Amino acid sequence: GSPLITNDGVSIAKEIELEDAFENMGAQLVKEVATKTNDVAGDGTTTATVLAQAMIREGLKNVTAGANPMVIRKGIEKAVRAAVAELQQIAKPIEGKQSIAQVASISSADEEVGQLIAEAMEKVGNDGVITVEESKGFATELEVVEGMQFDRGYLSPYMITDTDKMEAVLDNPFILITDKKITNIQEILPVLEKVVQSGKTLLIIAEDIEGEALATLLVNRLRGTFTCVGVKAPGFGDRRKAMLGDIAALTGGQVITEELGLELKQTTVDQLGTARQIRVTKENTIIVDGAGDKADIDVRVNQIRAQLEETTSEFDREKLQERLAKLAGGVAVIKVGAATETELKERKLRIEDALNSTRAAVEEGIVSGGGTALVNVYNAVAAVAANGDEKTGVNIVLRSLEEPVRTIAANAGQEGSVIVERLKNEKIGIGYNAATGE
Repeated sequence: GSPLITNDGVSIAKEIELEDAFENMGAQLVKEVATKTNDVAGDGTTTATVLAQAMIREGLKNVTAGANPMVIRKGIEKAVRAAVAELQQIAKPIEGKQSIAQVASISSADEEVGQLIAEAMEKVGNDGVITVEESKGFATELEVVEGMQFDRGYLSPYMITDTDKMEAVLDNPFILITDKKITNIQEILPVLEKVVQSGKTLLIIAEDIEGEALATLLVNRLRGTFTCVGVKAPGFGDRRKAMLGDIAALTGGQVITEELGLELKQTTVDQLGTARQIRVTKENTIIVDGAGDKADIDVRVNQIRAQLEETTSEFDREKLQERLAKLAGGVAVIKVGAATETELKERKLRIEDALNSTRAAVEEGIVSGGGTALVNVYNAVAAVAANGDEKTGVNIVLRSLEEPVRTIAANAGQEGSVIVERLKNEKIGIGYNAATGE
C-alpha cells in the first residue's frame, strides 16, 4: 500500500517485526509498552518507548554485572510509584475551551485541529462521544449528530470489519432490538432472509446470541454471504428494558418482546431500526444518526426528565441522567479531509491521538512537555529510601527519567547531558525547546 508518514510511536511499533526470534521477543515487549500506553492515555507512546528502552538497557547492564534482578525490580517499582505521585502533584488542571484547544493543538501540531476538538468537547461535554471519520472532501470539519453509545461490544471478534482497528463498522444497517436470548437460528431466519434480500447489513441487540444461532451468523460472515454483528443488550432488569426502548426510539425500530405480544419469528423489516452508521468495538457500540422520529425521541426525553424529578435514589438519578445524555446529547463527528490518501491517513491518526491526549488532559491535568516533567520529578525519586540492589533499581529509573530530554536534545544536534543539567537547575515548568535551542 501507500507509505504511512507518522510521528505516532504506537503505529510505528506495530509495523516492526524482526527476523531474529530473540530480538523479536524484545521488540514485542516494547510494542506492548506502546500499545498499553496508547490504550490508557491515547498518546505519549513514543516517550513510553524511550523510557522502556532506557530501563531495559540499564537493567541488563546491572544484571550482567551480577545484581539480583528481583531486588532491582522492587527498586524500579518503588521509584515509579514516587515518580507517578510527584507527577500528579505538579499536574495543572485544564478548564475552558481555550486551554483545551491549546492542548489539542500541541498534540496534533495543528491549530485548526485544536479548535475543532475544543469545539466538539464543548458541544457534547468532556465525557461525550467524539468519533473521527474520513471525509470525502478536502476540508476537515465538525458535525454533531444524534447518536448514542452504550458499553457492550461485539459477541465475537469474527464480526469485525476493520482488522487494523479491531472494530465493526456498519453503514446504513438494519437494527433488530429484542430482550430475548437467541439460540435457535430458525427464530430469526424469516427476518434474516428479508435483510439479505435488501443487501444491507444487520446489527442484533439481544439478551444474548449463542449456540447454533451464533455459529450460523459467523459462518455466513466468514463466507461473505452477509454481515451481521451481535451485541448484548445494555443494562440489567428494568433498566435494560428502558434502554432498549431508548435505542428503539432513536433508530425508529420496535423492541421485539413477548410483553408486547411480539415474536421474533413474525418480525418484519418495518419493525427494525436503522442508522447512518454503527461502530462496534470490543467494549462499546456507537449508534450515529439513528433514523428515529424526532417526536418519539422527545417523548422519551420528557419521560426521563419527569422520572428525574420524582426519584430520591442517587443511583437511579445517575442512571437516568446517563440515559438522558445518551438520548439528547448526540455524537460529535470530526470529518477528516485531505488531498491524498497518504495525507488523509496521517492526519486521521494525528487527530485521533490529539483527541485521546486531550481527554486524558481534561481528566488528569497537564504537565510540561518535551520530557521536562520527568526531569522535574527527579529529586522526588532520588529521595526514595533504598539500599543495595534496590538502590540500583531506583538509579535505573533516575537515568531513564532523563532519557526523553537527552533524545530530543540529541535529535536537535545538542549535547543531551548538558541540557538535562540545565533543566535540573531551572524552576519547575521551564523546559527546553528543540526548535529554538533554548
